Amino acid sequence: MPHATPLDSAVAAPTSLNPFRVFLRHRNFRLFLIGQTLSLIGTWMQMMAEGWLALELTNSAFLVGLVATASSIPILLFTMPAGALVDRSDKLRLVRIAQVCFLVQAILLWALTVTHRMTIGSLLGLAFVGGLIASLEIPARQSMFIDLVGREDLPDAIALNSSGFNLARIVGPAISAVVIARLGIAWCFFLNAVSFVAVLAGLFMIKLPPWKPHPGRARPWVGVLQALRFMRDTPKVRALMLMVTVYSILGVPVLALMPVVARQMFGLGAAGYGMLLSFLGAGGLIGALSLASMGQRASRTRLLVVASMAWPALLIAFSLCRVVWLGYPLLLLIGIAMILNGAISNGLLQSIVPDELRGRLMAAYGLVVVGLSQCVGAFLAGSVANVVGVASAIGLSAFLMLAYGVWAFFRRPELRTL
Repeated sequence: MPHATPLDSAVAAPTSLNPFRVFLRHRNFRLFLIGQTLSLIGTWMQMMAEGWLALELTNSAFLVGLVATASSIPILLFTMPAGALVDRSDKLRLVRIAQVCFLVQAILLWALTVTHRMTIGSLLGLAFVGGLIASLEIPARQSMFIDLVGREDLPDAIALNSSGFNLARIVGPAISAVVIARLGIAWCFFLNAVSFVAVLAGLFMIKLPPWKPHPGRARPWVGVLQALRFMRDTPKVRALMLMVTVYSILGVPVLALMPVVARQMFGLGAAGYGMLLSFLGAGGLIGALSLASMGQRASRTRLLVVASMAWPALLIAFSLCRVVWLGYPLLLLIGIAMILNGAISNGLLQSIVPDELRGRLMAAYGLVVVGLSQCVGAFLAGSVANVVGVASAIGLSAFLMLAYGVWAFFRRPELRTL
């Protein structure tokens, strides 16, 4: 799932204020983004439904976090060798296959839930299957952007893709809340299955030059070692990946705990849970569209520093909040800071990496922001929330984020000179 933008001097950025310039210019990207956004609406419906279903089945913050963890274990284990496979394969074909597999998974979730045969064990197993598919789909999709728009428009394509992701984060939970209230949780899974028709239609309409295998590519595990050496030996990449790792483990798991936040902090039901996610998504949409329209008018490195300090500070404020009408605007601002941090980091990394390592670096990025954030972050957050409460768990994680951010950005020259 599933981010945007570049070194200020590394990739030429447009001067137009229109954030949709890349969308209008590239047919392949237009087809991809429309289908992907419609599918992501269904994916957010499924994610919300999985979290709420886990809470209904168990009433346990720990098991809600465990469902998110189960979907990320395969990403942690397999996405790096999958990235080596992506660098040796037709990326568009891999993405098409992965979307078909996601469709089958959604149908199974719907069938088990609508027939009242779903158990927490089945939910954990299907979450694991989804993560297995994502371990290949994430690096393939992320590294395909350059084929859709070219190097010059890559930063703004990543930013605009983040806009679609966050638009889906607004619309998906809102629809999901209505569907759960009127039809039941099972129909969120069914509508997600239907949404994959849109993304598959777009993917099969995309026309790229015939894929040609690159001779002399290393075996997958050798390729993984090459990528790890590149990250270790390139100071800017090493510093960025470390920052992304810490912020993903400590900051992103608040999403996995949102069902518990809704119930324990604010006394809300499924509709209120959807509203919380929608405000977070609205902030992300604002941040992503703003970033897509900036071009070179602002230093993205300075903006990364501001976003990285604001994100944990806002989380601390949110952890102290007990009035939902104050929680909504705080989540809006958290969404802005979160997407700016993630999108700028993604674009900076894509600007530095050579093309022959792109799939593997995006696999490492996906391993961190999806795998580690859920396997380690969500598991720890759920465990701590079970003991001290969800608000204290969020506040503690945010304090550690802020402490690391102050140290990293003010003591590590690699981050200040990006």
